[in-house]
Amino acid sequence: MTNTAKLTQTELTNARARIVGTRDGLLADTIIALVRFTRAAGAAIARVWAWLTGVITALGWSIIVVGIVSLAAGYLLGWVEAVVVGWTALVMIGIATLYLAGRNAYAVTLGLPGNRVVVGDKAPGEVIVANPTRRRLPGVRVEVPVGKGLAEFAAPSLPRGDSHSDVFLVPTSRRGIIPIGPVRTVRADPVGLLRREVVWAESLDLFVHPRTIAIPSMSTGFVRDLEGAPTRDLTASDVAFHALREYVPGDERRNIHWKSTAKTGSYMVRQYEETRRSHLLVALSLSKFDYATPDEFELAVSATASLGVRAIHDSRTLSVVASEETPEFAKRTVHAVRRISTLNRGRLLDDLSAVETAHAALRVPELARIAAEGAAGTSIAFLVCGSAVTPAQLRSASAHFPVGVDVVAVVCDTGATPRLRRVAELSVLTIGFLEDLQKSLAKRMAA
Repeated sequence: MTNTAKLTQTELTNARARIVGTRDGLLADTIIALVRFTRAAGAAIARVWAWLTGVITALGWSIIVVGIVSLAAGYLLGWVEAVVVGWTALVMIGIATLYLAGRNAYAVTLGLPGNRVVVGDKAPGEVIVANPTRRRLPGVRVEVPVGKGLAEFAAPSLPRGDSHSDVFLVPTSRRGIIPIGPVRTVRADPVGLLRREVVWAESLDLFVHPRTIAIPSMSTGFVRDLEGAPTRDLTASDVAFHALREYVPGDERRNIHWKSTAKTGSYMVRQYEETRRSHLLVALSLSKFDYATPDEFELAVSATASLGVRAIHDSRTLSVVASEETPEFAKRTVHAVRRISTLNRGRLLDDLSAVETAHAALRVPELARIAAEGAAGTSIAFLVCGSAVTPAQLRSASAHFPVGVDVVAVVCDTGATPRLRRVAELSVLTIGFLEDLQKSLAKRMAA
């Protein structure tokens, strides 16, 4: 009897535990379902709110608020005028909604004949709006963001299979990279209460290159190279044979000329002429303190581009660097240079299209020091800067280059008379216009 009672008590305890567990499980499932429903409802409300804020303009929200407040005040206080104003505002919103009805079934494409132009040249763009459907589509307004501006035009109503194109011109009065697009179609009511935008074509980049000028080939400044031209410097190992001489202790045995040795009875070794080729370095200052005006900087960029293009055309080794900018709130100055691509003419001009001055960029002396350390074998170095750089700073900059490197400072002073002067071992070319660079370099090479 006692064991039976104990067993029955155990079964009752287990039954109570199962009931409690079932209740806890139902409660947990209910809470999870409630959380999921709340999240889904919140996401739906967020999507609806995002759609409303994207469609209703500031004027539209004002009209809605005026309508609701006027109706509430009119009915509560018995103001007939307020009721009329409220219903008028809501009717305006309702009519504006009709302008947004329907699908945007257009096919919109954006095209550029070329994505690279020289500053000042015409850069046309084209937008094509097509109707790929089997029914007629109503007219629509098309907007194309062009840099900080906006090009807009109206596309007419299009029958099925028809298309409409419009051409716009991109202003290229200044060097830079201009983002164009993305194209969007806009449907709105005449008053401007509601506005519906649909983004179609992806954005494109237009590279506005700096202006360049043809300059004479730069043949000064050489470094050793197996495929270069022979010089008067003699060496024990190269490819340009010069003469034979008697063996002296320290000469390499592989250079012994055995036939001559047999004829003369003493060891004779080959002697070679050292061969060299040009290695040009062009360093552009991006410090705003090195330029008196923005026009000086644009002239400096064009001069850098002209020097680089000429070196690429001559198939010479070329390094183009610019001042690196120290990030805002940095604890210390960043002593580095920015490498400009010299893979080909297009890549060089693309990179130069994007350079801008900055207050925290390295000035000429620091730029020259880092550029000299990172460009081994430099034979001629061009330091391009503005008129705000002093002769003392130029001398300090040129002192960072080793002996044998021909350093030329190109000082851009807009409108100044071109001149060439020597400051110790440094040549200083002052140019007022880009065309002066051609004449000044030709004069220096002839000197």
